[in-house]
Amino acid sequence: MTTATSAALRRIQLGNALSAFGNGFTVPYLFLYVARVRDLGASTAGVVLAVFALAALVALPFTGRIIDRRGPLPVVVVGSAAAAAGSAGMGLASTEALVIAAAALLGTGISVIQPALATLIVWCSSPATRSRAFATQFFLNNLGLGIGGLLGGLIVDISRAGSFLVLFGIEAVMFLVLGAAVASVRPAKAAGAGYGEAVPAAGGGGSGLRVLLRDRSMVGLCVLGFVLFFACYGQFESGLSAFAVDVARISPATLGVALAANTAVIVLAQFVVLRLVERRRRSRVIALVGLIWTLAWVAAGASGLLHGRHAWAVAAIISTYALFGLGEAMLSPTVAPLVADLAPRELIGRYNSAFALVKQLALAVGPAVGGLMAGAGAYTAYIAMLVVCSLGISVLALRLGRRLTAEQDSPLRAAAPPVPAVAGAETHASAPVPVGI
Repeated sequence: MTTATSAALRRIQLGNALSAFGNGFTVPYLFLYVARVRDLGASTAGVVLAVFALAALVALPFTGRIIDRRGPLPVVVVGSAAAAAGSAGMGLASTEALVIAAAALLGTGISVIQPALATLIVWCSSPATRSRAFATQFFLNNLGLGIGGLLGGLIVDISRAGSFLVLFGIEAVMFLVLGAAVASVRPAKAAGAGYGEAVPAAGGGGSGLRVLLRDRSMVGLCVLGFVLFFACYGQFESGLSAFAVDVARISPATLGVALAANTAVIVLAQFVVLRLVERRRRSRVIALVGLIWTLAWVAAGASGLLHGRHAWAVAAIISTYALFGLGEAMLSPTVAPLVADLAPRELIGRYNSAFALVKQLALAVGPAVGGLMAGAGAYTAYIAMLVVCSLGISVLALRLGRRLTAEQDSPLRAAAPPVPAVAGAETHASAPVPVGI
């Protein structure tokens, strides 16, 4: 990686971290802001949260094509401007229509930024450095969200709408900082591993989608990704929190401690985990995550049986969130680089956007399913379903591994230079070295 490429990647990561920092000021308080501060009710707040998911589902199918034709830089800049305008609009809006419109603009901006940033990180990294680059992005995202949330808690005052205007104003400024940081990147200098210029779409209109759908490895990864996001991220704000409060009888304050434990594990373990997984087969790392999350859901189920022993129930719920964090830290240097390594050069934007779309679908379906099962009190079936999903992650990951090339599944090991023979030593035809988890 050249000095220019490293400098470009640092600017991208810094801008991304600051936008996550700004996002942390508002995310924990969005529902409360709409429902109580603006006095628009819980139903409107629910619509606002749904609009975020809907905006992503509408925008992402077009985003990949634009990235591949025009490059990711203008997409990030325009997306950042839209997100900043939407955030400022959220702080100023006082009617239902204006709040929903601002949420649509904010959700659209955030959703198109994600695959464009992923494409930029691919441009500014090589297969050997890509896992570390994505792990750094995930680490900075969580660190920024955590710090932003803590500082936002010191500013927020539900009796003063003006305090929320400050929060949304900070978020808007941070999105503009992201756009400015990325706009300073020069693609021709930042390009790495054959990337760096916008290229014509392969064959025209729908051929990119046809290529993607014919790529059995990418389709398998998308199926796996849906189950991953459904079984973990999609449950944090719905079924899991309801189970912890209603069944394990955990107080909301203790639930906040569990969420803090999740973030702490990610921040503290990320680079320790990276050293352990970056030379392992990606498919086996993901399979191991499935087993870790199976243990997490078993711990959650056990907390429901331990509610008579409150301390043990609390420990089980905190362990659940901590185990999820460990799995997340293992996935960050694994899944996003795999999407990049599966993509043909001219379709990298569409591959990133397709995977982002799968993620958004899972994040829309997951809370809906979790919320419905929690509302029906079907908690035993809920835990059983997610244990099966987590075991399914392991099975799907191992099946995917059989379709991947050595470079896709373990790029660092595949690229390792052969060990020279010692002079005078007897040589043998060497078998492939097995790569374990």
